[in-house]
Amino acid sequence: MPEKLHPNAVRVAEALRSHGIESEIVVLTDSAPTAATAAAQLGCEIGAIANSLIFNADDAPLLVLTSGAHRVNTDLVAGLVGARKVRRATPEFVREHTGQPIGGVAPVGHPAPVRTLVDTWLDEHETVWAAAGHPHTVFATTYGELLKITGGTAAEVG
Repeated sequence: MPEKLHPNAVRVAEALRSHGIESEIVVLTDSAPTAATAAAQLGCEIGAIANSLIFNADDAPLLVLTSGAHRVNTDLVAGLVGARKVRRATPEFVREHTGQPIGGVAPVGHPAPVRTLVDTWLDEHETVWAAAGHPHTVFATTYGELLKITGGTAAEVG
């Protein structure tokens, strides 16, 4: 790992190691606030980007890891988690529950575990890329590892 890694990315790397995953944190030249910008920099399909989206589900955080090729259907997700309403979280809500900024939210490294759904479409890709706590950092992983490290539930979310 580079010496000057952002503290959020260091926490993500530590969380990955705690699960026995030795994935290297990659520092991108430019920020990657969207799946399209991340895919362009990594030279992969947009569907291989695992967007970490935080939603407000009845005032509780919900992390949905979805393929960059998908849009999350919040009505479908509400039904899956038994929430009355699921809506996009504010930047303040995201940072409060993850300690990370929008555009860099990782699947792990949060102050406390966040209930997680993992898009089954990510399983179509041998390698999946996820943010590592900062808009300039990512790591390579797999669908199975995402389920393992988040304790998430496999779901069709789009």
